[in-house]
Amino acid sequence: MSKILLLGAGELGKEFVIAAQRLGQYVIAVDSYPNAPAMQVAHEFEVINMLDGEALDALIEKHTPDYIVPEIEAIRTERLYEYEKQGYHVIPSAKAANYTMNRKAIRDLAAKDLNLKTAAYRYATSAASLKKAVAEIGMPCVVKPLMSSSGKGQSTIKTAADIEKAWDYSQEGSRGDVAEVIVESFINFNYEITLLTVTQQNGNTLFCPPIGHRQERGDYQESWQPAAMSAAHLQTAQDMAAKVTAALTGAGIWGVEFFVGDDGVYFSELSPRPHDTGMVTLANTQNFNEFELHLRAVLGLPISEITLERIGASAVILAKGNSENPTFTNIETVAAATKSDFRLFGKPTSRPYRRMGVVVTYDSLDCSISEVTQRAKELAAQVEVKL
Repeated sequence: MSKILLLGAGELGKEFVIAAQRLGQYVIAVDSYPNAPAMQVAHEFEVINMLDGEALDALIEKHTPDYIVPEIEAIRTERLYEYEKQGYHVIPSAKAANYTMNRKAIRDLAAKDLNLKTAAYRYATSAASLKKAVAEIGMPCVVKPLMSSSGKGQSTIKTAADIEKAWDYSQEGSRGDVAEVIVESFINFNYEITLLTVTQQNGNTLFCPPIGHRQERGDYQESWQPAAMSAAHLQTAQDMAAKVTAALTGAGIWGVEFFVGDDGVYFSELSPRPHDTGMVTLANTQNFNEFELHLRAVLGLPISEITLERIGASAVILAKGNSENPTFTNIETVAAATKSDFRLFGKPTSRPYRRMGVVVTYDSLDCSISEVTQRAKELAAQVEVKL
């Protein structure tokens, strides 16, 4: 039995803990608030501010884990280098966690060091420098905090009047103490995908069938697998994903995001852990879901292949307001639906647009992916989070 320290205890962490429990691993779940989803299924839990380096140091010293598994961005990631020097195994690696927690580091690695195709971009550290960056990039353009998740702080600038608002919103949504933002040219893409990529300690890099998704407010609303794309574009995305994950080093699952347009495939972002759009794999679309794949890669268990078993889709259940005791209505409708399932994450509080659950649907490989996706969307819309 290995001891896993999970840094971040949200819904993705919860599914990872469940996968770890099934293989007899010991997990301590950590987050900034009590009763977080993954804490409810872990052996132990800790509540700390993971941006407090000394608190993080004390936690590592207390538990001496076999594996340190970051699941969120808001971590004092530079401390992970020191833990590696001390002999701790950081997943996928301290370099991966440190680079991908900051959009500046990962974008420069992809665009400058690896020469991957990306949107044109600039950085800004104030409303004034944002105005200058927008003038250079042109409108429309997208503004994102260097450190954030789930689309927080992200907005699109269409006119000069949007610049000040975009800066203020980026600071509200930024995690940690990084005030800088990235400004990207707007890509006229046809669709976007997540390519779940698995790197192994002693094995080949594997790719899951591509996952399509739709976003609102920078956060995913529905995802489906497989996403239809040409063999040439898929090969390009796989080649890019292999290059960037190899450069970041380590074993685990990576959510690598791409835009696909008439002029080719653009690298967007990546996360060194299970990806929210990958919750579609909870519909058993693959022989292993993304959480099981991550765990097996973490533990060094060989993964010989990833196979598509059936088509599937996911759609999020969102809260509409603030509540200290959220409950759900109309779950019976989802439970009664055929070829479908759902997860309620068990978050102790709600706020507007907070992701509280997910509906997954599926069908055989010869069925319509658009129909399966529409069914997931309609079922999720029937569930109401009561305040």
